[in-house]
Amino acid sequence: MDQSKFSGVIPPVIIPLKGDRSLDVPAFEKSINRMIDAGVHGLFFLGSSGEVAFLTNDERMDVLREAVAIVDKRVPILCGIIDMETMRVIDQAKRAQQFPIDALVATAPFYALGGPNEVERHFRAIHDNIDLPLFAYDLPVSVHTKLDPELIMRLGKDGVLQGVKDSSGDDVSFRWLMIENEDAGHPLQLLTGHEVCVDGALLGGADGSVPGLANIDPYSYVEQWNAAKAGDWERVSELQDHLARLMMMTRFIKATVGFGAGVGAFKTALWQMGVFNTNQMREPVSALTGEDVRTIVNVLRSNGLLPTDARMRQPWE
Repeated sequence: MDQSKFSGVIPPVIIPLKGDRSLDVPAFEKSINRMIDAGVHGLFFLGSSGEVAFLTNDERMDVLREAVAIVDKRVPILCGIIDMETMRVIDQAKRAQQFPIDALVATAPFYALGGPNEVERHFRAIHDNIDLPLFAYDLPVSVHTKLDPELIMRLGKDGVLQGVKDSSGDDVSFRWLMIENEDAGHPLQLLTGHEVCVDGALLGGADGSVPGLANIDPYSYVEQWNAAKAGDWERVSELQDHLARLMMMTRFIKATVGFGAGVGAFKTALWQMGVFNTNQMREPVSALTGEDVRTIVNVLRSNGLLPTDARMRQPWE
């Protein structure tokens, strides 16, 4: 378990929106400070949880500008440079590097799909045009390319990649990647993005986690990380069970699927907890309402994130 600058709990930050879908800066500051106060070891902005795919270039930079000012160098900042193809990603990187951030995060290309040769050229070209560490974001559900461990290790050994944020859903592949990374002398920082499988990843040698659920309960993820460092695997497992139950809020959504059910549930939870002022989503995704909100409130209550007698907040509040 490496203790580098990019290890521990690094939540992918969810962005709060006003009713008009503009950034709610006071709520953004409240949420960021809450996670830093809980002891997180870094923050990842402009990832999937940060609705990066729904933001214009100007909106992305507005989010990053506010984020950098709020964080104020208290923890490392990773920034997503997600875009369709290589030159567009490099353009995003150049914009992001105007700010004092610590690393960049990129997926494989996802419009003009190619094969492994094109994916490798993609990451090498990004590396050649940036001045910061580069993390690969393994997200096949969105980009339709699964990053091969052999390719990742080659790029790691060559110094192209600093690490990987794995949200692939393929825990077997990630376990093999962790083994190969150790055999190669640990050139990569390996971070799992799987909220309900962090315990297994840490036991296998992962350097940390990037769980969206840590926006809701950063305290338990930080405690889990500390327990893993101390070798208290019984406590690691207990905390994972709690977090897995909490994550069930995304399973029971009726009105929508995918992004709206995942990030939509997280935003709704933060709204009901009083961290956000709304659960507004970016177009064309609708905010959760009615029975879905009641379901999330019940999950929060049953898992100790809301008092059992907490009143459900209404949209006009």
